[in-house]
Amino acid sequence: MKNNTKERKVLRTGIAVIIAVLLIVFFQASHFQLQERNHIDSLYIVIGIFNVAIYFSIFTQNWTYASLSLSRKRLYVGILFLCALIPDIIHTLGAVGFPLFHWVLSVDGFMWMMILSRTVIALGMLMIICMRDQVVSVSFKTAALIVGVLPILTIIVLLLVLLPSLPGLINEHGMTTLKKMWDAVILIILLIAAGLNVYQVYIKRAAESLNLVAGLSFFIVGQFLFATSTLISDLSHLLGLVCGCIGSYLFLAGSHKHAFQAPLLEKRMSEAQFNYLAYHDELTGLPNLRKLTHRLEALIEKEPKVDRLTIAVLNFNRFKMINESLGREAGDRILKMASKRIIDEVRNGEEVYSMGGDEFAVILIGGISSEQITARIAKFIELFKEPLQFETGDYHLSLSAGFAVYPEDAIVAEQLVQNADTAVHDIKGQQKYIQRYIPSMQLKAQERLIMETELRRGLEREEFFLEYQPLVWLETDQVVGMEALVRWNHPDRGIVYPGDFISIAEDSGLIVPLGEWVLRQACQQNKQWQKTGYKPICVSVNLSLGQFIQPNLAERIGTILDEIGLDPQYVELEITESMTLDKEAALDQLYKLKRLGVRISIDDFGTGYSSLHYLKNLPIDRLKIDRTFVNEILQDNNNAAIVSTIATMAHHLKLKVTAEGVETADQLNFLKNQQCHEGQGYYFSRPIRAWDFERAFLMD
Repeated sequence: MKNNTKERKVLRTGIAVIIAVLLIVFFQASHFQLQERNHIDSLYIVIGIFNVAIYFSIFTQNWTYASLSLSRKRLYVGILFLCALIPDIIHTLGAVGFPLFHWVLSVDGFMWMMILSRTVIALGMLMIICMRDQVVSVSFKTAALIVGVLPILTIIVLLLVLLPSLPGLINEHGMTTLKKMWDAVILIILLIAAGLNVYQVYIKRAAESLNLVAGLSFFIVGQFLFATSTLISDLSHLLGLVCGCIGSYLFLAGSHKHAFQAPLLEKRMSEAQFNYLAYHDELTGLPNLRKLTHRLEALIEKEPKVDRLTIAVLNFNRFKMINESLGREAGDRILKMASKRIIDEVRNGEEVYSMGGDEFAVILIGGISSEQITARIAKFIELFKEPLQFETGDYHLSLSAGFAVYPEDAIVAEQLVQNADTAVHDIKGQQKYIQRYIPSMQLKAQERLIMETELRRGLEREEFFLEYQPLVWLETDQVVGMEALVRWNHPDRGIVYPGDFISIAEDSGLIVPLGEWVLRQACQQNKQWQKTGYKPICVSVNLSLGQFIQPNLAERIGTILDEIGLDPQYVELEITESMTLDKEAALDQLYKLKRLGVRISIDDFGTGYSSLHYLKNLPIDRLKIDRTFVNEILQDNNNAAIVSTIATMAHHLKLKVTAEGVETADQLNFLKNQQCHEGQGYYFSRPIRAWDFERAFLMD
């Protein structure tokens, strides 16, 4: 838009120049010539002073600009006009008969100075337009000035010395052919320079070149007038000087704009952009946490004060898994789509903010009850009952929400936000999606931080151990495998179960070294039992997402198996459905693992959103039905139908099917009737230590 405005301005300037030329041609009659010598001298002096002042201003301005930014083009423009300034001063003084060092120039003399000045401008402009701009050193400035000015001074001296022997530029009949030819050459050079300049403006969209177009237009008109004049007293000649003066002024104005105004405008725009980014999320464009805090402060401190307001923090559950599976770029695009749903749901009087990452905040103003607040927040959670469609797949997201109310839960804006954020993180892992902040949550957050530190120390001190739960073939009641389950023997807390520390390990990244330790220990124990002479059985180990996305996972597992000497067929790796969100990457990883010779199963099957079409292409050996379906198969017909469907599907896909969480004989009989191959649960045995497992299930 800004470029278009400038282009229209240049176009108007060009039209004005054409009209001026037509008027000048119309009035080029003899009675418009200035006959009085004093009139000519006065005009020459006035125009000359203006020209000298403008030339010198262009030099000083660009010299200063070059000092600040060290731009080669700007530096050359300044030196160019300084070089043109010197012969132009001599030309002006000579034209009015002013003695130069006790030496009065002839008409030919000051005309040669004028030709030199115009030639320098034309050639210099053509050179500068053609060159690429670049940053130059400070020492280059002085060298460029010397290289530019010395040749001009040398030429001036030679012209003055050789003037008597030089051909004349004007005689009693007017301008000579040499003068007119030279004017024509200068005009051609200016036209070429202007053409290249217009190309840069309209083809390369170089906004900085727009000002040169206007300046060169007047230089061209001035040169045209010089070429068509016959006497220095012609109106054409004097108007040519005026056009040159206007062209120089336009250069000065453009130079000033780009040397000082443009950097100032750019600085202001940068500051505005910086301020925008300081208070807005770059991905979603929503106001950010800083803006949220300021807004809450304004609402709390304004008069009359608000009676009650609520800040609700919305957090996408396990969004980290999408980032790790699909990559950060895809995760950002999905998050942007999700944020649009939230924005569209916001009503009048509500305000939505980005808390960074996968968290958002909504301000609810008004004295509504906690039940009404919960009902309103539930509307945001319901937005994601339908999956998000991204590229070729559907992605199911879910929200958790925590909220805090002013003034009951906090009276300071920052504390209010922190309390709502604490509430939403406290809800993770619970069977609910919305909760209000209560003070005890702060203690839980602190406890979580302490446990992360202790978890890291526990890995270093080898405080973890494994228990094993048997996998039973339902038709024969024989133990055909076992699952290795990690436990933490905490020095103060006693035995800590995975539900209390796995999520912390995942969030902190400790799940990768912990998972590798579990795999190594389980393989070593299985190999030890084989060496003892027991019948070989398979040990199942859970893989975390952090492990599964490792590019060298197959190589690491292969190295462990080689070191221990365990046949890969006696190892089964369990993954979850959610790990296969990035279908191509998941398939590639699974095929690498299968080439090792290990078995692969999908754990907690039925809780995710696997496509059956996609499932049949996975290189897997087993489906493990999640315990939540097995627990209520006798009380809930839906769960019974789900278990029956999974079992039937597994048979059709030639996969083994294992039911987790078997606790009663009735459940066992139902599963047998559904032709489940294997079962696992407390009905057979709790997870037990290695020596107990050996006595109970391996010894004859």
